[in-house]
Amino acid sequence: MSKTLLLLPFSTLLFLGCNKSSNSTQTPQIDNSVHYNAPMIGEFRSRTLFENPYANIPAQCYIETSYGTQNACLFCHTNAPARSMLGNTTPQAGMDWLLGNLQLEYAFGAVNRFVVSPNINPWENTLKPHKLDEAFEKLGIDSNLWDMQKYIKQDNWSNAYAKKQGNPTSSNSGIKEDAYRLFPALNPSSLPAHSDGFVRTQNEKEALFKDSAGHNTGWRSINFMPYGIFTPHTGSVSGVYIRLPLIFMQDAQKNFDIKIYKKNLELLEQAIQDRIEENATHYLGAASSVAIYRGLFPVGTEFAHPLHYVDVQADDTFAHQNRFPGTRANRVKEVRYMYKWRMFHPQEPISKDEDAPLYYNTKEHWIDNGAGWYLSGFIEDKEGELRPQDAQELMQCVGCHSSRYGFEPEQFNSGTGNTIDTVWSFPRKFAGDLGWREMDYLAYRFGNETDENKTAGSANRGDPINRDANIGEYRKFLNHVVGASLYGDMPSSMEQYLQSAITQANGYSDNFPLLEFDSVEQLKQIQYKRLELMRKFTQTKDYLDTKGYIQAPLLYPTLKESLTGAMRYKKVVVTQRYKQGKDYFGDTLFTYKYYRDANQSYTHIEGTPYQLGEIITDRPYHTQESILWGVGKIPTLIDENGDNYDPEYMPLLKYPLTYESK
Repeated sequence: MSKTLLLLPFSTLLFLGCNKSSNSTQTPQIDNSVHYNAPMIGEFRSRTLFENPYANIPAQCYIETSYGTQNACLFCHTNAPARSMLGNTTPQAGMDWLLGNLQLEYAFGAVNRFVVSPNINPWENTLKPHKLDEAFEKLGIDSNLWDMQKYIKQDNWSNAYAKKQGNPTSSNSGIKEDAYRLFPALNPSSLPAHSDGFVRTQNEKEALFKDSAGHNTGWRSINFMPYGIFTPHTGSVSGVYIRLPLIFMQDAQKNFDIKIYKKNLELLEQAIQDRIEENATHYLGAASSVAIYRGLFPVGTEFAHPLHYVDVQADDTFAHQNRFPGTRANRVKEVRYMYKWRMFHPQEPISKDEDAPLYYNTKEHWIDNGAGWYLSGFIEDKEGELRPQDAQELMQCVGCHSSRYGFEPEQFNSGTGNTIDTVWSFPRKFAGDLGWREMDYLAYRFGNETDENKTAGSANRGDPINRDANIGEYRKFLNHVVGASLYGDMPSSMEQYLQSAITQANGYSDNFPLLEFDSVEQLKQIQYKRLELMRKFTQTKDYLDTKGYIQAPLLYPTLKESLTGAMRYKKVVVTQRYKQGKDYFGDTLFTYKYYRDANQSYTHIEGTPYQLGEIITDRPYHTQESILWGVGKIPTLIDENGDNYDPEYMPLLKYPLTYESK
């Protein structure tokens, strides 16, 4: 089954608007020989045909919560954006009985009786890293010969960009069955962006218009508060760029006006961050007929998201040869792209069907997220060059970047409760000019550290206050996760720092304890103690340095840790085992191991008891013949009445921007 969709809002306006005589002195001429509007045609196909039909459920969702002391769940599974109808229809903390409460239960949904259950953890590289080791050994490669410092400094983005066809200003090549059709029209040679965040180019053919500073591509960089999924400690860091359709860059007479474009981007920021000014109802200039909607991007919005390796020798001053700031290496793991082709509103009738078909194109390598956006992505091949991702790999993206909507024909939807119009980054953008610049990971600066076992640089920005929680965003994360990422793990350098900072000698009730796994009761008491001490640590503002900036070891790895993480990921690259998980830690994280007593116990699906410390491969589900058949039923042990439970987390920063004070 197929449908035909015309990608008109950006490319048509680009085709028609850029050649008006009134703009000829300011706007580069476009090659009109290119066919811009080849229709986007895909097919509806069942995701049960995939090796992993539940690739939309990320590996982080399978971890244990250490008796509820580590609640990473709340940062995705929340009600707040959906409750406020802020570009989200996926409340996941009990507001909707059909979706359940994913903070309290491992309620992986039942989809199809004839495929593997989603209650079985499919992420083999993460869960059983020895399986990847075995696959790697068969290749006969000696990883000791890899020069990872050299590898991460190499540029693999430019080669992929050169494979783009068609109009160089458009991210949609318009050429049928082109594997790089939706590779974003953002040339890495034009980066970093200028001080105002706009990306300008020396190549006139890649520009949409010319301003006083040069040939402007229309892309603008976004600097946002880092999240617990792509941070330096996780081994992956982001750059994010946004572009609106051409009419948002023009005045009422269709003349380019950078002031109009800046103001329209500011209006969009207000809409997504739920602070629309009283009289703002429509965008400005040539876009004056486009209404401003709370929590919704206009049709034609584009996002480009390069996901970089971590380079702790990079610097936000651009003083080094590194192209990017904020620990962003030249080499990218992926380049992701989103294009909004259709508007959906939270007020519309909605449905939730994870058994509905996916809509995608296997030759053009894009997928419809079921919520009005096309997604495309490009990932390293075994040689380290970027290749298009296939449909199952793209389905991992839909797992987070989606939402519930009702339309015909019904289409697969997934998503999380924390996104706004299925986007993670832009809601967390720093307000004003600070947020219109290259992503810098709290103004990281390399400190010329020569010891590979010490944190290499420092943060030069504080902890911005979360608007609803009224505490620092990172403080809230530490208070609930007691770890560095949504896996609940803690790198050794961060662990060692906390052990040196949280001590009785420094005025704490106890020393920050090491994890011990000899008994359930012992581990439970240690985890409660770590939670208590972490909260005291943030409450006293000891997590900030004397300038009020976040302590570097809480954010950034050592050189050795960063290169070890890069080497581990390269094993995933050369084996091309992305479908088995992109996160490989060398050893199984303790959050994937079974440490429960008799009062909280569960078995394998077939009834075999778990042994203490055993890797959790699966959890039981409802077996009665009802709507709950196959749905996971095991509690997470997060206490609904406890202070580590938060069903109303809102990922928005206080405005005007304020920080935790020392």
